[in-house]
Amino acid sequence: MTKAYVMNGLIEKMQSGDQDFRYMGLNDLLVEIKQDPNSFLGEEAVENKVLRQVLQLVEDKISEVKNQAVKCLGQLIKIIREPQMVFVVDKLIEFSAGKDEELRDIAGLALKTITSELPVEGKMAAKACEKLTPKLLLQLTNPEIAPETLLETLSILSILIIRFPTYLSDPSLEPTPLSVLIPLLNHPRAAVRKRAITTLAQFLPLTQPQSASQLVQTVVLPAFASGTNADRQRTIVQLVAAVARHSPHHVAPFMKDIVNGIIKAVSKDDEELRESSLQALEALVLRCPAEIASFLPIIINIGKEYIKYDPNYAGDASDEDEEMADGEDEDDEELDEYSDDEDTSYKIRRSATKLLAAVIATRPELLVTLYKEISPALISRFGDREVTVRVEIWATYGLLLSQTALYGGSLQTKDAEYIVGGKRKRDEGMEVEETPYTLLRDQVPSFAKALLAQLKSPKTPPATLQAGFTLLHQLLTVLPGSLSAQAPLVLSNTRAVLSQSSTSSTSALQVTCLSFLALFFSTHSPPTFNGSLESILPVLLRSVGEKHPRLASESFRVFSSLLNALKPLKNGDWVERIYNEAVRRLSDHETDAEVRERAEEVIGDLWISAIDVVKTKNRKEWEAMCRTSGRTEGAVKVITRVAREAEIGDDWVNGCVEWVLTLLRRSGRSGKSDIFSCLDALLRRYRSLPADLPATLIPQLKPFISTSDISLLAQALSIIALLLELSPVVTFPEVEREVLQDIYAIAHSPLVSGVPFDSVLAFFAALVEADMQIATHIVPNLVISIERDVKNPVSQANVAKCVGQVVKSQHTIAAGTIAEFSKHLRPTSKARPSQIVLSLLVMGEIGRFIDMWAQQDIFNQAITHFASEQEEVRTAAAFAAGNMAVGNLQHFLPVIVKMVETDSQRRLLSLHALKEVVTHCSHGQLEIVADTLWVPLFQNSENSEETTRNVAAACLGKLTTTHPSRYLPQLHDRIRDPNPAARATVLAAIRYTFAETSQTFNELLSPLLMDFLSLISDPDLTVRRLALSALNSAARAKPYLIAPHLSTILPSLYKETLLNPNLIRTVQMGPWTHKVDDGLEARKTAYETLYTLVSRQCQFGAIAFLITYLP
Repeated sequence: MTKAYVMNGLIEKMQSGDQDFRYMGLNDLLVEIKQDPNSFLGEEAVENKVLRQVLQLVEDKISEVKNQAVKCLGQLIKIIREPQMVFVVDKLIEFSAGKDEELRDIAGLALKTITSELPVEGKMAAKACEKLTPKLLLQLTNPEIAPETLLETLSILSILIIRFPTYLSDPSLEPTPLSVLIPLLNHPRAAVRKRAITTLAQFLPLTQPQSASQLVQTVVLPAFASGTNADRQRTIVQLVAAVARHSPHHVAPFMKDIVNGIIKAVSKDDEELRESSLQALEALVLRCPAEIASFLPIIINIGKEYIKYDPNYAGDASDEDEEMADGEDEDDEELDEYSDDEDTSYKIRRSATKLLAAVIATRPELLVTLYKEISPALISRFGDREVTVRVEIWATYGLLLSQTALYGGSLQTKDAEYIVGGKRKRDEGMEVEETPYTLLRDQVPSFAKALLAQLKSPKTPPATLQAGFTLLHQLLTVLPGSLSAQAPLVLSNTRAVLSQSSTSSTSALQVTCLSFLALFFSTHSPPTFNGSLESILPVLLRSVGEKHPRLASESFRVFSSLLNALKPLKNGDWVERIYNEAVRRLSDHETDAEVRERAEEVIGDLWISAIDVVKTKNRKEWEAMCRTSGRTEGAVKVITRVAREAEIGDDWVNGCVEWVLTLLRRSGRSGKSDIFSCLDALLRRYRSLPADLPATLIPQLKPFISTSDISLLAQALSIIALLLELSPVVTFPEVEREVLQDIYAIAHSPLVSGVPFDSVLAFFAALVEADMQIATHIVPNLVISIERDVKNPVSQANVAKCVGQVVKSQHTIAAGTIAEFSKHLRPTSKARPSQIVLSLLVMGEIGRFIDMWAQQDIFNQAITHFASEQEEVRTAAAFAAGNMAVGNLQHFLPVIVKMVETDSQRRLLSLHALKEVVTHCSHGQLEIVADTLWVPLFQNSENSEETTRNVAAACLGKLTTTHPSRYLPQLHDRIRDPNPAARATVLAAIRYTFAETSQTFNELLSPLLMDFLSLISDPDLTVRRLALSALNSAARAKPYLIAPHLSTILPSLYKETLLNPNLIRTVQMGPWTHKVDDGLEARKTAYETLYTLVSRQCQFGAIAFLITYLP
């Protein structure tokens, strides 16, 4: 069938007098278009006929048909021709401007649909915007248009602004959106004004800065003048809030006038204006944190004042806070007298609460002030008579606790100056630092009294109770053990909640309550709650038997916390009952996975905390737990914990080892890491390792001796090393027969490094300890394995480390090993470069712990190889020389230092040798040689290339940490050196010191750090880039040192994020020209630093920049 035939058939259906046929015709058209958009395209006359018919059905009398026609238009707009699109838009706008209310609504819906469905890319979108936008703007200027049409038109315009900002920002657009939208702020209908505010705020980020500035000066600021009516002020205040959310940089320059105007508006006796003003202040605090900072004291006072705003409450103002916080049942009854469906004062209290929450969220540096000013105000309103406000206040206090958890510790312990407003007070003759934690601890009694009073009220809804227990949970997370004095009341409230029957409305509350109770038991000492334990145990034992999986799992978790808190337990009826319930759950194959996991944890806790009770059982819990099918991760972790902490016998260990080996044989990697950890714990608990265990275990470990999974390789090697340690005589033959050859191959693999390779070294150390004779065979076998493996890449450094480890474990073979490898270094040797490299690396590894002065010719031969043609030989020679110098600093180090000073050809290699010395020397050794190295390192890095300078800087940084009081000032003196290379060396060196974490070093670095980082403004590009990199490292390692100085350093950092045209040069590449931006790396580093600042504790300054200035 042709397309025209299909389309004509659909037209016939759509023209039917039967509404079902019309609906199905539209539905079939929709299906056809979705399956194949080309099915509609063909003869233009047919297309026009279909389109007109669909538009005609938009006017249909049946709602289902009209809605289906709108859906069709949403799909057709993507594929129709340009003239057809113009026709559709014109027709829909004509419908939307008509007097038929129903047609007007459906036309508005259709316009929303097509603007939402238009493809963002392509010519059709541009054409649609070009045709539609002017018509919408003209419609908004028509004074005769109904308010409902205005609302729909503004909504459509908002969609266009969001989806097609490029076109809407065109300055040639007529009429201009600003000229159309601003008059609508004076519309008599409040709904139109609010919709116009939203659309205007969405458009402002697209407009020119001068236009936005003119809007603020001519529309916003005059509205704050005295005499302006309340309606106008409400509109403008709402506009300020909306603009602050979408484009805060437009209001930031006028912050003083705007905030002062809003503060005046708050004081007016108009509740809606007051609510809008509080919301505007909240938006400004959130989106303009830097500019609003000077107004924070006033804003906090406003929030504190209006969080208590309740004109319909008839209590005495002087004791209002106390009464509201009390929350007794009789108070609730009294407050009910003031309930009024028309009372909207709660909106003001809620807005004031959100304003205080914004201050808390954006000002973590003011935590001490927040606890002094805001915390008491929030606590006093914990009993607000409006439930929604009460929950909002609790959530705000929860935010304060979260901020304390994030920033309170660092603010308290790292740097006292970082605590804004921090002072000392005397307590019984001792000075106590005022920190967020000390202030919170002082306020816990009033906090607990106010909150617990609300939780015990029988009228409190379950959702509100859940919010209250969540807040208590947050308190104990931040300040463990802080509810000791309130323990009886806490347990009484939780018992009341858990005593209720579990329903859909209470189950979530009971889960939250149990979660809190688990944390309570784990953070408080037994004497705190022993007196109330008997009263709550029955409801807990009932909860653990609940069918609801979340309730049962959380109940088990409560008992885990209780068992750990009370250990050791000698007896107890409830212990027997929880044991039986856990075994019942584990024996039931239909038990929920989470409940099973918690039951397994309880079994582990019983074996650790109440072993006298469970050891009398027949161990049926382990039979139920140690299954070979289904999920076994929880059981493996429990056995690991019991093996490490409980008193168990070899028979239990044997049974668990057999089960673990069964799991080890299962295919797949899942859970293998935990299985190895469990096996390690079990093997260490043997009083006497069974003689047949190594022969059984090692063949099962052989498949893991492979580079296919490096982490499991490391764990397998650690198990073999442990077996060699526990039973060397039995294990050694098995290792030699089964896995030693595989480990030789692993030893030279470049894929094995770091912690996994440490396991390889530990294996060879254990192997040599198990059989001293094997050492003489390991070294040649390692060399043979690397020579035979010609197909795969090899790591000679790894082999050298293994040889060094063998020699370190068996010193008697040192002389022979040195003689064997040193022969390849002689001038007359015809050794291959690979042999020379391996020999040099081995000499370095051995020379680190054996004095090579007796074989000083080997050191001289290593120096000779500095002139080798092969780079790998030169690098290995520097490694060897540096490490041999570690073994004898007195004789070898002066030779290297002299080369650094006098031999420019070998300076870089000599510096690499010095880096080995600095890296591997002990702290005591470095203190001895630091003076010898300091001056040569500095002198020979000032005029060197960047590679040489970086090596020298790494050495200087390490030396600085050995004696910071001496060397930090010397580095500091160099930051004003006229030579840019010297300044660059200083910055590179100071970065390496940030790894030092001692308090003494931090105290010495703190007053000097900003001088180092001030080089961000250095005229030399390389120095600026290194200063940015140093700031990035400081923000990661020591954020508490730079946080107080962010206001000083951020402007320079922001400057480095901007493109500098002076750093762009044009390079001629044959017939083409290429632009090179020399400042690109510095800009990248600047943005990386901003990202670090945002993600670290000093985030507030960087976030202010990102919010205010970045698009």
